[in-house]
Amino acid sequence: MGDFVKGRNLYERYETDIARGIELHRAIDEYTDTHPIVLKSKTRLRADYRHYAPVIVDVFYDHFLSRYWRAYHQDSIEVYADFAYKTLESFGAILPDDARNMLPYMINGNWLVNYGQIEGIQQALMGMSRRSRFNPKMDESVANLRVYYAEYKNEFEEFFPLLKNFCTAFIEA
Repeated sequence: MGDFVKGRNLYERYETDIARGIELHRAIDEYTDTHPIVLKSKTRLRADYRHYAPVIVDVFYDHFLSRYWRAYHQDSIEVYADFAYKTLESFGAILPDDARNMLPYMINGNWLVNYGQIEGIQQALMGMSRRSRFNPKMDESVANLRVYYAEYKNEFEEFFPLLKNFCTAFIEA
């Protein structure tokens, strides 16, 4: 939802917990976008994908989170995905139109689970490319992921605990 909500008057438009969640989402994006470990991952893609490199790295990191989910959560990714989809559906009335329209595709394509497979993120990147004004062929970046898989995985594994600590501090503040 956080990717689709624009503007600053969150507490006027949403209940406190929802507004705070959107703020957390924005803080995560800013933290991630400026972190040196993530910048290292982006550097491998910058020459070929320029300003799309941050989006691609986000999807690569989503891949590692989905694929190695059990290292971070007690439930399986399948159980968590089902919970997440049902939660999103229950808030359908307050989802921005673009998020509400995308949700059935997310559920039917089981994105949260399928991101754990390279083919799943390739599909996601292909969809993003089609929706982009210039068709940057982001799906072709999967070749880069295959070549540098260990490097991206190591960077994700180094970054993700730092991100979790950041989120904990944000929530406690």
